Amino acid sequence: MSAQLSDGDGVDSGNLYGVGVGPGDPELMTLKAVRRISASPVIGYFAARGRPSNARRIAEDVITEHHRELRFDYPVTVERLAPTQSYEQMLLGCYDEAAARVEEELLAGHDVAVLCEGDPLFYGSYMYLHNRLADRFTAKVIPGISSLTAGSAAIGRPLACGDELLSVLSGVMSADDLKTSLVACDAAVIIKLGRNLVKVKSVIESVGLLDRAYYVERATSAAEICSPLADADIASAPYFSMVVIPSAVAGLR
Repeated sequence: MSAQLSDGDGVDSGNLYGVGVGPGDPELMTLKAVRRISASPVIGYFAARGRPSNARRIAEDVITEHHRELRFDYPVTVERLAPTQSYEQMLLGCYDEAAARVEEELLAGHDVAVLCEGDPLFYGSYMYLHNRLADRFTAKVIPGISSLTAGSAAIGRPLACGDELLSVLSGVMSADDLKTSLVACDAAVIIKLGRNLVKVKSVIESVGLLDRAYYVERATSAAEICSPLADADIASAPYFSMVVIPSAVAGLR
C-alpha cells in the first residue's frame, strides 16, 4: 500500500480495491465486499470477449445505475493460437490497458473496486492490476472465498488435516511434472483444466489416486456439477472446473 497521491490540481487520487466476490454463489460474498462495491463509484471487471463477466454476475445485485462500469475484455482465453501468437504477450497488453484505464479514474479522484472471482490474490485477475498500480496508489485487497475451499465443500470431504501436505497444481503442467507433484503430496487440487482434463485424469489414474479424485465444475453456482472423476465426462471441461483429491486420513482421526 502506498501513500495517497495528488494530481497537479490538488485532487487526491482515488483508492483501488481488489474485491473478492467468491466462487459463484452471490450469498458467499463477504459483508465487506458488498459494502465496498456499494460505496465505490466505479466498478471494474474482466470478461472473456463477447461473454458476460462471471465476477459481475456474482455481484450484479449490488451494482446499481449509480455505478460506472469498466469492462476489461481478455483478448484470448482458451483458444488455440497461431504459432506466431503468444498468450503471455497478448495478456500483458490487456493488463497494461486495463491498468491505464483504472489509473485514469484514480487520478480523477474516483475510488475503483475491481471485482475478482474467488480471491483477488489467488490466481485472480486483479493481481495484475495490483502489481502495476499499488506502488503509486492506495490499494487494498478484500479477500474472498477461493475455489479450493468451494471445491472441498462441494464434495463434502476434508481437504487436508494434521500435517498433510496440500498441493495446488495447474492442469497445464506436463504429465511428468504433474505425476511428480502428485506423488510428493498428500492431497491436491488441480485447476486450469479445460482440454487438459484427459491428461490430468490419465496421470491421476497412473499414480493410483483415481478412487479419491473428484471432478467439480462451477462450484457453489446454480450450474454446479460434482462427481467422482472416474464417472465424469472428460471430453471437455470449462475454465471454472477442478479436480479435488482430498485428505486420505481425515476420516480416520
